[in-house]
Parts: sequence; structure tokens; C-alpha cells
Amino acid sequence: MKVIGFAGFSGSGKTTLVEMLIPALKLRGLRVSVVKHAHHQFDIDHSGKDTYRHREAGAFEVVVASSRRLALIREFEQTAQLTVHHLLAELYEGVDWVLVEGFKESDLQKIEVWRPSHGKPPLYDSDDFIVAIATDAPGQIRPGTLRPVLDVNSPDSVAQWLVDHGDRFEYDPEKH
Repeated sequence: MKVIGFAGFSGSGKTTLVEMLIPALKLRGLRVSVVKHAHHQFDIDHSGKDTYRHREAGAFEVVVASSRRLALIREFEQTAQLTVHHLLAELYEGVDWVLVEGFKESDLQKIEVWRPSHGKPPLYDSDDFIVAIATDAPGQIRPGTLRPVLDVNSPDSVAQWLVDHGDRFEYDPEKH
């Protein structure tokens, strides 16, 4: 499987780009998974549902499945600091690409989503794992970055760049 991260400050358009890349890669016959970092408590379960009731009763894991979908809910008894590599190990092995949103401090190769109009500094100056910059202002990229500049508003061209350079994003779990 190939893995690429997307880094950038909140509001830069990471989610929108990832959302648009999924169908662009699927049109190329590729199976895509997403790993998303949440900075806050979140819940995919709702009060009154059977799975919620089982979890509230103390189940460590609840798996709910139908003929169309599967969800695993794992409740940690103590705060767990999972790395992106822990989450990648949980994924189905038959996936072609994993798009990782967040985990900007990780050691994954990443595309920075940067919009200078948001007033935040770029990350590419201080992060050697940023391999490309997706932006709506290519003229504001500092000369000498030596990284490809991609059009954040053209997910098809970003998808094509990923496919064209796919070998460099092959994930080796043994290295992590």
C-alpha cells in the first residue's frame, strides 16, 4: 500500500482536497482508505443504539457489521497515544492508497496544503517530510524549495502526480 499524508493548518483545505482525491483515485481503479487525526473527543456511536449500550456496559471493543459496512469501536480505559503507524496497521491489506489527514508531526511523506491568504506560515521550511506543496498561490512559494508545487484546486492533477510518483510512497511497516 502507498501512504501519503496531508499537512497544513486548520482551514487550509486538507479535508476538501482529500475528499476530492478519493474519487479521482477511484476513477483510476484504485482502492483508497483514509486515516484522520481528531484533536478532540469524538463519537461515531449514539445514545440508545445497541452498540452504544454495549460500549457503555463496558465492552472493550464493539464490532458492528452489515452486508455493506463494518465499524470497530474500541474504548480505551486510559488515554492512549496512538501513532499514525498504529492506525495504518489496523487497515485492510488490500488497499492501494491511504490518505492521512492530520498527524502533521509524523514521519510520513506529506503534501502540505498551504493558502497564504489564511495568514499562516508554510510548514515546508521546517519539515523535511513535506515532499510537495498544494496551494492556490504558486507564485508565493519561496524560490529554492525544491519541492513540486501542485494546484490545490485541481484534485485530478494531484491524483495524477501521486500515481506518477507512487513508487516513492510505498509503505513499509517494518520501518516503523
